[in-house]
Amino acid sequence: MTRISDRTVLFADLRGSTALFERLGNAEATSVVTHCVNALGGPVSGHHGSVVKTLGDGLMAVFDTPADAVPAAMEMHDLLEGMVSRGSERGASSGLRGLKLQVGLARGEVVEMAGDCYGDAVNVAARLLDHAGDNETLLTVDVLDGLSADLRSRFRSLDRLVLRGRVEPVEVHVMGGRRGGIDPAATQFGDVSSVLEPEGLRLMWGGLQRVFASQQMPVVLGRSPQATFCVDDARVSRSHARVDWHSGSFQLSDLSYNGTYVRFNDGEIVSLRRGGCTLHGSGTIGLGASPSDPGSACVSFDVLHFADTQPQVPLELR
Repeated sequence: MTRISDRTVLFADLRGSTALFERLGNAEATSVVTHCVNALGGPVSGHHGSVVKTLGDGLMAVFDTPADAVPAAMEMHDLLEGMVSRGSERGASSGLRGLKLQVGLARGEVVEMAGDCYGDAVNVAARLLDHAGDNETLLTVDVLDGLSADLRSRFRSLDRLVLRGRVEPVEVHVMGGRRGGIDPAATQFGDVSSVLEPEGLRLMWGGLQRVFASQQMPVVLGRSPQATFCVDDARVSRSHARVDWHSGSFQLSDLSYNGTYVRFNDGEIVSLRRGGCTLHGSGTIGLGASPSDPGSACVSFDVLHFADTQPQVPLELR
């Protein structure tokens, strides 16, 4: 029987699962991934949704309303967070500690047939996972419009993103701070509350130079003409990396398949594979290859404190 209806589609994907098979072996890795995916199905049924199918290290589900789907996604993150924290306990599989969750949600007309679902909303929800960072939930504006004011306030706009295989850009929003969570960007380089917050970020590539204030975040770096900072190079993904403003710092997240690399002014190189780091000082961002590789597409950056760039008035003249 074929059914056509307005549905909210959810795709959830476990990142870090591929490495488990190399580290733990097939038997234990399969057990860990299967256990986690099955556990993620609990919030789906708990919020009146249906799991359409599991996808190895993820699942696809449908809901009647966004008001059911979004709380289910939030509960999935909480559930995995609890499982990861228990991964350090005696007797627990060490493979749990490296797992991250990405969720994409879209809303629209869905064709349900022979136990599967088809339609633009299905394709969009699946493609949103390409742009999700670790432990992020992305959703379309159609999903956002179906939420209460309280839930809507927890999301911030990523503007319009070009999704793989789709011509028209899609307006996308990302969930902000997790409940009770600590922003890793705020603690990675110590207590940022005791230092002067940066107010701007300068990006330079070729002859292009732009300065972005914290209020202008997020900034997407990529090959697409719709990217906030366009780097027209064949080695760069259409939406390759994203800079967000989190708890007084600029946080760079990799969105690509080839990775993003950061070389700080002290010479340290950080490799990001669907992960993130805090930008500080100045340095170079390699899109798709390390900045040390000849010919790599590199974007220079400077984290700015605008107060430091203003002319200082001598004390005797104040």
